[in-house]
Amino acid sequence: MDIKSLIRDIPDFPKPGILFRDITTLLRNREGLRYTVDTLAQKFQDSSIEVDYVAAMESRGFIFGPVLAYQLQAGFIPIRKPGKLPAAVYAVEYELEYGTDQLEVHQDAFEPESRVLIVDDVIATGGTAAASAKLVEEAGSFLVGFGFIIELRDLGGRQKLPNVPVVSLVEY
Repeated sequence: MDIKSLIRDIPDFPKPGILFRDITTLLRNREGLRYTVDTLAQKFQDSSIEVDYVAAMESRGFIFGPVLAYQLQAGFIPIRKPGKLPAAVYAVEYELEYGTDQLEVHQDAFEPESRVLIVDDVIATGGTAAASAKLVEEAGSFLVGFGFIIELRDLGGRQKLPNVPVVSLVEY
């Protein structure tokens, strides 16, 4: 299935000069959504990577993370923006195009030395994914891979990631 044909391009969003890859058109297509989740799960099952937890970043990563965790018979861990988690957290600050942002995960989210797969809808510059990897490490767990629906290759995000398998289903 060509899921790229189900992703809509929105020019000048969220600001002029940006071409936004909108996955809502993929999500509403039942065959496309099923194919996307099944294909991503199959790529990790075929690689024999053992996964204890799937972690995903707020907010679009939450769409794919829990269903992928279900497919892989793993737990799901949300990685959130500051102030959204009620218990003690690990936090990491990371660079954005203009400024910084922060991500957090509960300190008791992962069992010690567990194997964690990080999933998000898109990898662009790699800052969010790299920050999430630091949280996994800080929590005493092992990062075993990344899964993305879309990879924006020209932005070089993959080069900022640790040396683990990276799966992306669609490349621009």
